[in-house]
Parts: sequence; structure tokens; C-alpha cells
Amino acid sequence: MTKQVRAVSRAIVGGCLAAVLLSAAPAALAQESAAPGAPTVGAAQAKAEVKIGFLRTYERTLALSALNIPPEDIGLAGANVAIADNNTTGSFMGQSFTLDVTTLKPGDDVKPAAQAMLDAGVHYIVTDLSAADTLTVADMAAGADALVLNAGATENNLRNEDCRANMLHTAPSTAMLTDGLAQYLMWKQWRDWALVEGEHEADQLFAESLKRSATKFGGNIVAEKVFEDKGGARATDSGQALVQRQLPVFLQDLPEHDVLLVADRSEVFGTYVPWRTWIPRPVAGTAGLTPGSWHPASEQWGGAQIQNRFEDAVGRRMESEDMQAWTAVRIIGEAASRTQSTDPKVLDDFIKSDDFTVAAFKGQRLTFRNWNWQLRQPILLGTEDSVVTDSPQEGFLHQVSNLDTLGYDRPESTCSF
Repeated sequence: MTKQVRAVSRAIVGGCLAAVLLSAAPAALAQESAAPGAPTVGAAQAKAEVKIGFLRTYERTLALSALNIPPEDIGLAGANVAIADNNTTGSFMGQSFTLDVTTLKPGDDVKPAAQAMLDAGVHYIVTDLSAADTLTVADMAAGADALVLNAGATENNLRNEDCRANMLHTAPSTAMLTDGLAQYLMWKQWRDWALVEGEHEADQLFAESLKRSATKFGGNIVAEKVFEDKGGARATDSGQALVQRQLPVFLQDLPEHDVLLVADRSEVFGTYVPWRTWIPRPVAGTAGLTPGSWHPASEQWGGAQIQNRFEDAVGRRMESEDMQAWTAVRIIGEAASRTQSTDPKVLDDFIKSDDFTVAAFKGQRLTFRNWNWQLRQPILLGTEDSVVTDSPQEGFLHQVSNLDTLGYDRPESTCSF
């Protein structure tokens, strides 16, 4: 082949390739029809900014196992990865996403930080706070017509009597967690449960939810005991020997049961229970087999993709709190790309519409319950090392969505906006 022929060939191939790329580009960037009034994106148009606030509390606290101490960036790491994901898509859409982060210590007054975000024009505030602080921020945001996405608090009351029209939940409710666990135990036909709970409020709320799930699915709680928090050192030379002797004796008088349920969100005794029971029984609840919105070992449904991306960015595996914050930030990015808009009114209306869905590596696209704004999602049940199963379990059906077998269904809800 002569040099002239090769040059002509390269020109033809290059022209064809350019034509293919140009014709493919609109298809690659195509989204669903833009909402009325949505801005079009021009080559020279400045990117429209979407401000997202992230309001959280963190303080390094002791846990029974040093492996269970939450990392300093828990939740925040998920939000940061989601911002990067939003901006990857936004770069093609003429959209830019920023994250304004404020970290408080537990017990700090949340109002000044929330007001500062609202004064700065932040319309979306993702929260990882206590239930009371989450409610405070939601009420403040309502006055500014802003939206709160609760990525941390699981308390059932936030989805019932204390629900708010401007408060959406990517964190599952406690009822969803315990319902997911109860379904699996019933599927295994382990129907008789003994319950050991801590004496702190968080422990009691989890225990109440376990009892509600037992009633809902036909489990039988044959006995209930309260473990008193007497304090003491958690890392003494004799600690392990004392626990090995004392805990089995504490559990000795329980009647015959299939599973020992633990409700210890306060990290007083729960981690010590597996392998130290009086009789050999599986342990579940806040120890042993635990329910969550995510698991560091989850790689199904494309989960390896988000795990690898997260690990490259953060240097650790993704925890439930990270996934909940990631999902909250991605909801905003998904709405912006689908509507081709950054208008808060357009985005809010779309997020709350029946057409909205978000993908979160859980085998199906997730939607909101319009009676309490809880995000429907599967619950993963796992041990420290692996995912055992996910709920809803086979055979637990619902006329609208099987995911509505988890948590408060419409007829059960006491939420009134």
C-alpha cells in the first residue's frame, strides 16, 4: 500500500470514528424528558451548582471490641464518594455538586450549625444525628422550605408520630431491621426466641421492635431478661476470664429456645454473648447475626463496583452508615440528572413522585413510601465476615411491594404530614 493510500485510509477511518463518537454522544448522555422549565446545557454555559449540607455528630467511643469502634469518617466517607459520583455525571449535564460538612460532638447544640447551612442557601441537608437532633433540623429546614435526608437515625417514631413532610429517610427504621431478622428466623422455622436486652433507652427501643416483629410474623418470645450496666473496665487482664464465667451463669435459667436475641445498642454486653451461652444456641440481633442496610462483605448485584471504588477512595470497606449517606447524596444527583434541572422545586417534586427510583447495589431500584418518606430497601443479615442472607425472605409477599413487608406498612403507619 502506498503512503498516499494509507493516508487516505487513515483519514476515512478517522472521519468515520469521529462520526460514530459524535452520534453516540447524545445517546450516552440521554436522560428522561426534562421537567418543565429545566435549563438546557450549552457548551459555554457555566455549571449550575447544587449545594448539599452534611450535618453529623462523631466522638470516638469505646466498644466491647476495638474492631467495632466506628472510624472517624463513618458516613462522611460515603457522602464524599457520592459527591464524586454526582459530579462525574454532572460534568456532562452542566451540573456541579458541593458538600458542606459540619461535625459536632454528641450533645452539642445542633441549631447554630443547621441555621448556618440554611443561611448559606443549602436546600438539602443530609443528617447523621440522634433522633431528637434530626427532628430539630427538619423543623428548622421546614421554615426555609428545605429538605432533610436522614441517613443516620433509625428510630421508629421518626417514621410515625414524629414524621415530617420535609424529612426523608435513607437509614432503615429499626422496625425494618428487626422485621428482616424475624423473617429469616421464621423461614428457618426457629420460632422460639429468648430475649436479653440492655437497660439503656436505645437497647429498650430495639427490644420493643424485636417484640413487635415477633408478634407480626408469629415468633414466640419465651423469656426476657435485662442485663444491668454496672460499668467496669473493658480491657482488664482478668476481663475475659470473668466474662467467660459470669455470662453463662446469667443465661443459665432461660427456658428452652431456638435462638437467643440480643438488644444491646449501647455496647455493654452484646459482643460477649456468642460462644458464651449456657446451652449451644445461635445468637442474633445486635450481636451474632445482625441486620443492616449494608455489609462490608456485600458484593452482589454489582456491589463489588461500589466497594472497590469506595476502598480506593477511603482505604476501608463500606459500612451501613456509609451506604446510607451515599444513597442520600446520590438521590439528589439522580434527580438532577433525570430532570436535567437544578431547580430545588423541580428536584423535590421529582424525588417525591411515583416515578423516582434510585439504584443502590441491592438487586432492585429503590423507591420512597409516600406515607412516611421511608426509602424501601432490602435488609442484609450478616456476621462479622459475611452476608448470610437478605430480606424480605422468600414467601413473604405484599400486594404492592415485597419490601413493604419490612417496617411500617401504610395501614400500620401513624404518620400524618
